Amino acid sequence: MQNQQSQNPNQIANQQTGELPKVKTPEMNDRDFVNDALSTCKYITDSMNIAVREASHEALYNDMVQILKETHDSTRNLFNLMFKHGWYKLEAEDQQKIDKAHKQFSNYSEQFPYQ
Repeated sequence: MQNQQSQNPNQIANQQTGELPKVKTPEMNDRDFVNDALSTCKYITDSMNIAVREASHEALYNDMVQILKETHDSTRNLFNLMFKHGWYKLEAEDQQKIDKAHKQFSNYSEQFPYQ
């Protein structure tokens, strides 16, 4: 399902679907609209995380947690849409770096007061 592009073997991306114009014009295209929505959702979830954490009223807290979950879900859906169309690329990390980070953070768990 995922096609790695030949320019960078560490890049994980789907091929672009060809829906975008070859030459970028000042008008917003589908990718621009989805990217704008994704950026907005990321901003909202960052702000909502703080609001939820600091909410003192239980009913308000519960409402905001639900809105936060829906916004996180929307963010994920927008990411999936962009990735599917080849508009979002990921960089694969070296396995040794992943193993090192895993070992480092696994060792931290030994410091927790409960296992």
